Amino acid sequence: MLISSASEPAPGGPANEDVVLVGAGFVVVLDGATAPAGVPTGCVHDVAWLAGRLGERLAAVLTERPGLELREVLRTGIERLCALHEGSCDLANPDSPSATVAMVRLHDGRLDHLVLADSPVLVQGRDGEPEVTLDDRVERLPAYDLASVRRLRNAPGGFWVAGTRPEAADRALTGSHSVERVERFAVLTDGVSRLVERYGWSWWRLLDTLDAEGPERVVRAVRAEERADPPGRYRGKRHDDATVAFGRP
Repeated sequence: MLISSASEPAPGGPANEDVVLVGAGFVVVLDGATAPAGVPTGCVHDVAWLAGRLGERLAAVLTERPGLELREVLRTGIERLCALHEGSCDLANPDSPSATVAMVRLHDGRLDHLVLADSPVLVQGRDGEPEVTLDDRVERLPAYDLASVRRLRNAPGGFWVAGTRPEAADRALTGSHSVERVERFAVLTDGVSRLVERYGWSWWRLLDTLDAEGPERVVRAVRAEERADPPGRYRGKRHDDATVAFGRP
């Protein structure tokens, strides 16, 4: 499996809270969820720490158990992450650091993928349209004030992220394709998928640009669109960490 990737922090941001890890037959992409300023998380670690440690543990599970169902990979990774800091942190705090997860794994003639929260996976077949796996539950919340988001995080009727609740893995979206039918794929954080969701690109254009010009070119395109966009036009951050991996099986 051939994979290229790029990851860049938001302009002016303190750290890149995205993670991309590439191994033998897999790619893992995470996007740490930035906590609002002043909100006590009950954790002595920051979001970048959590995303990095979770990514390492997911990569280890994928390496140790290459055929394990991807929801179980995620569950095991979250369990190992919790064991790493349960002695120093309040894992029952609903505002504990968390991350989105997107994975692609090549195994036994299949290309499997998993998505939890808003980091999508694109898979284009040799004769078909790009298939997009996008967990948009966070975009369908009834309200986005702090109390509502806290109440609906990792809760039925809300949205699910990876952090302190291993059972969140059961809510991940998964899929699988025969590798013989896959032409190319991409795994990205919402800092890159905004090219489609905000700025009018098509998934075809995104895949074609990745294929022809590489992930770094796509990240530069994100920054150009953000700079040209009037401040305050969209809910959420004007700039975000941007991460994308592109591959062929």
